[in-house]
Amino acid sequence: MHGCVPGLMSTTRHLPVKTVPTAKLPSAAAWGVGMSPVFDTFLANDSIVTTESLGSPDGDLRLYPDLDRLVALAGQPGWAWAPVDRITQEGERHPGCSRTVLRRIVTEAAERHRITFEAGIEIEWAVGRGPAADGDFVPAVSGPAYGATRQVELSDYAADLLAACAAQGIEVAQLHPEYAAGQFEISTSALDPVAAADVSVLVRQTIRAVAQRHGLVVSFAPAVFAEGVGNGGHLHLSAWREGVNLHSSGKGRYGMTREAESFVAGVLAHLHALTALTAPSPASYLRLRPSQWAGVFTAWGRETREAAVRIVTGTAGLTDRAANLELKPVDLAANPYLALTGLIAAGLDGLTSAMPLPREITGDPALLTADRAAALGVRRLPTSLSQAVRAFRADEQLRAALGPVLADAVVAVRFGESDSVADLDDEQIAAAYRWKY
Repeated sequence: MHGCVPGLMSTTRHLPVKTVPTAKLPSAAAWGVGMSPVFDTFLANDSIVTTESLGSPDGDLRLYPDLDRLVALAGQPGWAWAPVDRITQEGERHPGCSRTVLRRIVTEAAERHRITFEAGIEIEWAVGRGPAADGDFVPAVSGPAYGATRQVELSDYAADLLAACAAQGIEVAQLHPEYAAGQFEISTSALDPVAAADVSVLVRQTIRAVAQRHGLVVSFAPAVFAEGVGNGGHLHLSAWREGVNLHSSGKGRYGMTREAESFVAGVLAHLHALTALTAPSPASYLRLRPSQWAGVFTAWGRETREAAVRIVTGTAGLTDRAANLELKPVDLAANPYLALTGLIAAGLDGLTSAMPLPREITGDPALLTADRAAALGVRRLPTSLSQAVRAFRADEQLRAALGPVLADAVVAVRFGESDSVADLDDEQIAAAYRWKY
């Protein structure tokens, strides 16, 4: 068996990886594996941008595998996988390690607020036959949206995927056809945020590996095509104190505690800036369009799929376990560690300052009049990556949560991505990122 020791996802692109034979795993665990700090500033087209701290040819890091998360890969027999933490040559946590940053904010929430979190990340992907010679996408199924026909047509693939997840210790809650051409979705059970991000990476690797064994290809791109519904990566999060779910144990709206309401208010207040972390690709903004259930307005509502923040109460009898918030303007171009860090930081800012939660909306906020939207505090989210990154650059709380090294990398990479497609139309942007994620 070979050992696969991935480096953590860069600020916007696919997963870098390092591999060692299993005979060298004890050495890797003790001393790490070398990696250039430049990985954080790669663009999706493999060009490199620079910041004051990152992007130069100088320096080296060590990748230390988390052996508690080591798993034999059922989708890739003969291989194993583990996430890593990045450490400097001097033995310090590297400020560009997004896994470390997420762990830090989770720890701070526990120490300062006695709050823990449970998180889950939905994974949507399109299954194709190809890609075609021109890089186009040919759906592998012809059945209708959400239809059982799709599941029948790819039943062997789906069964093998579920079996691989089970063998890897991944608890799958749902697997079903989705709306867009060839699209499916898988949801896993809630975990602590770091573990949830780890599982998100592992599940995507498993989806791809099992598809390849069936002669299929997959795309996690936010927009496989320029028009239509894209692939989302919705974040689910619940806050807990001493075993009690703050989203279901209070006297506020839909059972939320006062702190849970303020947490949601904080997410809404930082949502424009947060979008730079949750929708980090130019292709993300082909998906983030009104009236497509992508959640492109600063609004919340109970089970309202057009609102950016959907309050999920769960079925009667399960609300104490199931209640959570769902953040919808998220896709799988996002680094899950950074996305969850930003979401938690935004919510904690609202909680700390006791932000009031505005009125909820129902229906489609795109249908509100301008006056009514203004009265409800409903604003359109950024319509381009450059708009989102400018909002992030101006958001002191989110930048502080990431730290200056990662925050500067986010800004540089996002502007780099925007510049790289400045002369492309929507169809060309979709094609440029179709097979990058």
